[in-house]
Amino acid sequence: MADTATVFNQQLNVRPAGGTTDAPPPVRHVCVVGGGTAGWMTALMLASTAYGPRLQVTVVESPQVGIIGVGEGSTPWLRGFFDGLGIEESEWMPACNATYKSGITFQNWSTKPGFERYFHPFASMLDNMTMHQFVDNVHARLEGADVYAHPDRFFVAAALARQGRGPRAQHSFPFDIWYGYHFDATLLGQFLGRKAVERGVRHVQRHVTQVQLNEHGDIARLQLDGEQSVEADFFVDCSGFASLLIGQALQTPFISYAENLFNDAAIAMPTELQGPIESQTMSTALRHGWAWKIPLTNRYGNGYVYSSAHCSADEAETELRRHLGLLDADTPARHLKMRVGRMAQQWNRNCVAVGLSQGFIEPLEATALLFVQRTASMLVEALEQGDVGPAAQHKFNEGMASRFENTRDYIVAHYKTNSRSDTDYWRANAANMNLSESLQTVLMTWMARKPLAAALKAGRCGQGYPIVSWYALLAGMGIFPEAEDLRPPSAHEGRHRLDAVDDFVARSSLNFPDHRELLANIPPRVGDKTLQLYLW
Repeated sequence: MADTATVFNQQLNVRPAGGTTDAPPPVRHVCVVGGGTAGWMTALMLASTAYGPRLQVTVVESPQVGIIGVGEGSTPWLRGFFDGLGIEESEWMPACNATYKSGITFQNWSTKPGFERYFHPFASMLDNMTMHQFVDNVHARLEGADVYAHPDRFFVAAALARQGRGPRAQHSFPFDIWYGYHFDATLLGQFLGRKAVERGVRHVQRHVTQVQLNEHGDIARLQLDGEQSVEADFFVDCSGFASLLIGQALQTPFISYAENLFNDAAIAMPTELQGPIESQTMSTALRHGWAWKIPLTNRYGNGYVYSSAHCSADEAETELRRHLGLLDADTPARHLKMRVGRMAQQWNRNCVAVGLSQGFIEPLEATALLFVQRTASMLVEALEQGDVGPAAQHKFNEGMASRFENTRDYIVAHYKTNSRSDTDYWRANAANMNLSESLQTVLMTWMARKPLAAALKAGRCGQGYPIVSWYALLAGMGIFPEAEDLRPPSAHEGRHRLDAVDDFVARSSLNFPDHRELLANIPPRVGDKTLQLYLW
């Protein structure tokens, strides 16, 4: 297409490890409240600033409070986090039962023939060889031409997932591709904790009994059990949904997304790993939400995200057990409640919230750790610029609010475009008109059969996700004219040879090894290759 453009082209390192500086840090001591993946990831990034040991970092972790740790997935940006810290995949992945992730398969979200499932890939520069054929066919089908426009046939990542291959190519292959990970969140938190302590982070295992404010309303100290206390200049709230600092102590307002996203509960259950290890997350629509299936090296992580307004916890557990074939099994189920929305201010006074304490959208596209990583990176950037004043706080909060809103829009689009009618839950999602102006613009642009590129590039809608993701979602859900309304394509509309696309994807996928074999012998990373997302 004529308006194809590369708008993303940079190293995966979100924040490359910097040098040192002689400037004094704007704060001397940062206290992180809460461990887990969010707390220890933040602590590691704070311990790696240009200030070095002059910025003291303490993590206060309560032995009385558990963490929400189930099998979890990530976006490709987690790779940049480990690369920036110099931690090899061969070290952290086996310690966390981790596997590679090429993308996500969405199953049974659509009832339209031929579109009952689709794969959302982590697209990269290799796919630029076939993406323009995909987008051309999408627009031809939107105009009523009977051409093939399902995304799965056009992306190498989809082929890797189908074939059970890992997304790390042989060293002789010149293309790198994007990939994420699956991992045990509890083990990942423990691994990061060990690394943080090795790098000078102080670890205090005590329960916070009181948060004391000074006369200006800032957090002054934490009172711990055993009559111990911790004073610091700056605090990071990683206390989960409890939001001990940002919510309870500082009384920051919470903005709910309940009118946009109905799911507020989840159930997690492990099952035995059998057969090949797939390099994909499975998201299967059920009656009142959706079920995840995440392959780890030792088991599957399974769960059901659902709306408690549409079914009870017992009904949801029964449905999940039936889905997994475990109706009569004694496999334990873990029930979780979710608070969906965000804090009005992610940075309030001398406290920044990171992780579930700052907000949560839902796990559909595995964005939780991405928010942790971005938030911690933005905090480190502000500290290294030596500015923790009102202007820095305003910029930080505006940026985080935008990220939450844009990510919410993409998640809401999955539910809005569903074509199921079997339950009140799915009918209510399809009928939901509580849509942001940005999301309305995306959907109206698509239905008007216009390219999404211009609107997204102008910043009028769809920010936060690459254009190829929007195309994969809307085409994958079958948002096209009905099959009986399609006409034979013109010569121009039918110009792309799908056998050539198939051949290219098939030949490219052969350069990637079996996923299980790759996990058994993870090679070292030899420098960083520049990855590109080609967006329209």
